[in-house]
Amino acid sequence: MRSEFLPFSKPTIDDDEINEVVASLKSGWITTGPKVKRFEEAFKAYVGASYAVPLSSATAGLHLTLIALKLDEGDEIITTPMTFASTVSMIVLCGAKPVLVDIEPGTLNIDAAKIREKITPRTKAIIPVHFAGQSCDMDPIFALAKEFGLTVIEDAAHAAGTEYKGKRIGSLDSISIFSFHPNKNITTGEGGMVCTADETLAEEISLLKFHGMSREAWKRFAASGTPNYDILLPGYKYNMMDIQAAIGIHQLPKLDGFIEKRREIAEFYKAAFADVHELATPALAPYDQRHAWHLYTPLVRVEKLTIDRDTFMAELKNLNIGTGLHYKAIHHHAWYRENMPVPAGSLPNADYASDRILSLPLFPAMTMDDARDVVAAVKDVIARNRK
Repeated sequence: MRSEFLPFSKPTIDDDEINEVVASLKSGWITTGPKVKRFEEAFKAYVGASYAVPLSSATAGLHLTLIALKLDEGDEIITTPMTFASTVSMIVLCGAKPVLVDIEPGTLNIDAAKIREKITPRTKAIIPVHFAGQSCDMDPIFALAKEFGLTVIEDAAHAAGTEYKGKRIGSLDSISIFSFHPNKNITTGEGGMVCTADETLAEEISLLKFHGMSREAWKRFAASGTPNYDILLPGYKYNMMDIQAAIGIHQLPKLDGFIEKRREIAEFYKAAFADVHELATPALAPYDQRHAWHLYTPLVRVEKLTIDRDTFMAELKNLNIGTGLHYKAIHHHAWYRENMPVPAGSLPNADYASDRILSLPLFPAMTMDDARDVVAAVKDVIARNRK
């Protein structure tokens, strides 16, 4: 057993990020300012977006995007049950109805072939989630959106650096929303970004994110600015701070290297578990894509074991191996079971994955010895609990 606990995720923060944050603190400018603008421009260039709006979280980005759609009560938005609660919660809180489409059994992404049957005259948008950093199959989703006049909002919380058929997520003909939470591929502590080619949408989200003040309102405190301002519409308080952007400025140039290290560990896991029939490793989509490997999420085939998934995770913890749970399907959570139940058996692939999924350690600072410890621990738990 390892002598030290290995977490399932850990951000890689170097002196570059630390020194930039310290410089921000010493400057006296710690809220939204020039470093947020610098990070915005760098991220926009990296993904190839026309416009980018930095925010306090990806959840904030989804909230403001849905508000900008001017939804009516009872409008429907199609999405996946295998996602974090915020994806669906924002739909509900904006007065719309989430409509869940089952997932592909291998990639755990939304099954694009099953979306059409869920479209009704009330459908307004589709929110595919690029699960664990692997892109959904976007071409058929875009085709459906064009046919039915729907908006596509990519939940790209896992997908910084992900590519689909040679194009980075964030550059497609859609709205893409990224997360910079500490367990993501790059972090700003907390934070998010909305990327779009729609200038009007970008401007509205920029207004909504900070009390309805005009874009670049922070400049009113600069030497060249004026303290006067105007409120153009009622807004929220979802702005990113300079002390967050100071981290992101130095994280972004390292993103491709982070992804490469994640890929190496993911490929090691896949090879090491190839003969472990009690574990189903993540499948790669057949189309051209670049997987960002935000998470490594095998399924524990509990039907072949004497323990369930939660006990499996507890036994790994006893061996000093951390795990995560990404995710319990949204319709399995208490509020959604009680308020928006789905017919039993209507989402069989999501049901199957929800009871078996876990996240193994995967982060750039891991060594291959760490990865070997993970494999040894997983195999040990399986060997002791095999039917």
